[in-house]
Order: sequence, then structure tokens, then C-alpha cells
Amino acid sequence: MPRSTPSADKILDTALDLAEACGWERLHLHDVAAALNCDLGAIARHYGQKDDLVEAWLDRADRALFERAGSPDLAALSPAKRLEELLVAWLGGMAAHRALTGQMLLYKLELGHLHLQAGALLRVSRTVQWWREAARRQNLHLSRVAEESLLSAVLLRTFVHWLRNPDRDDADLRALLRRQLRRGPLGWLLRA
Repeated sequence: MPRSTPSADKILDTALDLAEACGWERLHLHDVAAALNCDLGAIARHYGQKDDLVEAWLDRADRALFERAGSPDLAALSPAKRLEELLVAWLGGMAAHRALTGQMLLYKLELGHLHLQAGALLRVSRTVQWWREAARRQNLHLSRVAEESLLSAVLLRTFVHWLRNPDRDDADLRALLRRQLRRGPLGWLLRA
């Protein structure tokens, strides 16, 4: 039987399905290749390392955020409500593999993975940048810096809550997010 040449999406989907059965730590790229009837080179053409699959998964969440950003109703909402809707869309983009997403993040945070930890910090920054852009935030200078820092904290707290509370409903998550967006210095920045 001839070897396949799977797409990046097919590789990611297969890796996610396999990891759901064995866990992210036990997922090996040679097992993904075997499941796809391809060689490791076919995977390496799309993903240079296992962590690149995590990045591709987070990119899918970003696409869910971008899709929500394109909704015509979003522009009429308040800044805080736009940010809420967009972050909920981003999380929704990962909902199909919520527990696995948590495993991916723990993998990134392992002590021996300093290079992955640095990448995780950059990823948070990049996600916050896209989140702000999608919400059409336009503040500048120190106001922008403060907002980015505060939104980074909001994103991380909300993300951890989402990961740790899979049985709670969407209303609980939204209530937590609203409290964070509407109180304190961030609430003031979003009203200014």
C-alpha cells in the first residue's frame, strides 16, 4: 500500500484523536505516522516538533476568535462585552478537546521545557494582541500597555478556570469573565 501524504489538519486531527485515548505525554509522532500510513518526514513537513501540534491547536482557537470578530453584531457591543464574546469564542474553539488542552499546557510547563515555557509566554502575548485587535481596542502608550497586562491576567485566570471546571456551565464562566473585565483598573480602561 502506498504511503499517504496527509495535510497539516489531518495530522493534527489524528494526533488529537490518538492523544484523547493515551494522553498528550504518551502521544508519539511515530504513532501518528503509523495511524496515517505515512512516514515521519510527512509529519515533519508540517510540524517540526510535537509542540508545533500544540501551536496549531491554539491557532484553531484563534481562528474561532477571528470568526466571531467578523460577526456583524459584535461592533454594536460595549468594549467589555466584545472582549467577553471573543474570549468565549476562543475557548469554544478548544472545547472539543478541553482536558487534552490542559495536558498540552502541562507538557509545555514541565521543568525541562524552558524553550517551550518561553514560547508559552510569547503565545499568551500574541493571543492577547489578537484578542485586543478583534475587539477593536485603540488605546495607546501607557494605557495600551496597562490594558495588555491586565488582559493577559484575565485571559490566564479565565483559561485556568475553564480548564479546571469542565462541568460548570457557560453562565458561570461568563460571570467570572465579566467581573474581571468590569472591575478595577481594567474596567476603567474599557470605559475610557
